[in-house]
Amino acid sequence: MAPVLPSPPARPAFHRALAAGLLSLVLGVLTACGAGSTNTSSDSGKSGRDGSGYPRTFKNCGREVTIESPPEHAVSLDQGSTEILLSLGLGDRLAGSATWTDPVLKELAAENAKVPRLAENRPSFERVLAEEPDFVSASFVFTFGEGGVAPRADFEKLGVPTYLSPADCEKSNTGDGDGSRGEPLTMESVYGEIRDLARVFDVEERGEKLIGDLKGRYATAAKGVDAGDTTLLYWFANSDSPYMAGCCGAPGVVTEALGAKNVFDDTHDEWPQINWENVADRDPDVLVVGDLTRRSESAETAAAKIKFLETNPVTRHMTAVRKKRYVLLSGQAMNPSIRTIEGVEKVGAALRTYGLAG
Repeated sequence: MAPVLPSPPARPAFHRALAAGLLSLVLGVLTACGAGSTNTSSDSGKSGRDGSGYPRTFKNCGREVTIESPPEHAVSLDQGSTEILLSLGLGDRLAGSATWTDPVLKELAAENAKVPRLAENRPSFERVLAEEPDFVSASFVFTFGEGGVAPRADFEKLGVPTYLSPADCEKSNTGDGDGSRGEPLTMESVYGEIRDLARVFDVEERGEKLIGDLKGRYATAAKGVDAGDTTLLYWFANSDSPYMAGCCGAPGVVTEALGAKNVFDDTHDEWPQINWENVADRDPDVLVVGDLTRRSESAETAAAKIKFLETNPVTRHMTAVRKKRYVLLSGQAMNPSIRTIEGVEKVGAALRTYGLAG
């Protein structure tokens, strides 16, 4: 959904580095796309930032990737991946980030400020190569696809290993939309991504601590909430042809945790575009609206969305609009990421406030 913005040309240094053989990374055997607990490795012995215990071989979304040593100059192409790496204390190993929908988490702001931002949206392939990356990660299949930054194979031909979030490659990504899911997303996919990236960078203990913290927050946010009689609608962006959440992506994790019902749980599409007459007919009890800072669609901010809802003749009489039952979420909380937990926390708190928590 986000357009590709023009980027500065690449520096020739990266190509000189390749010619000098400074990047000698090799493709290996991959494990299946999915939670990190299913990944296997051919390495043995003690591991460390000095490179002992490497190479490490991973299966990731149907591709073969081998990590020869802990990355020191990585680039993350999507905010979700960047925030995982920063949460693992790896800011000093990031050479750049890109594609932001929201301000970074406050607790990560200081470290994030030290990481060059290559583009607010998707950078060009040349812009990424200018940073001489030794590892590139992304959250979405589109990032590594047609219209994105570049195919994974283009990086791998240059000896740069890549990683794609299992949460996105678990779904079908055919067609022009955001794909569809045959099975509901669970947080285990996000936890698996954390484990994978922690293993790539040789910080497994940090990964397990982060997962433990997220699980604790999830349990606390969902405790005592049973919103079985409450219906929710999730609106990500666009007022002309709005993107609403289907049953089974990150909003499904939030809905399931709180025992509520998504009014569009009859579609497995990740973010189907649904007309406002259909939305009004479903008449949800609560509207969960994306509060985005990017500028690639209409009605990105929550303020713009609420103004539209309260002035549009089709939507202004909806129950949630009349009663002003809104929950504001970051875009990252509505995507599979560590901030999906933020979605459980904020929607759960709002349901308690509105007297709809059971």
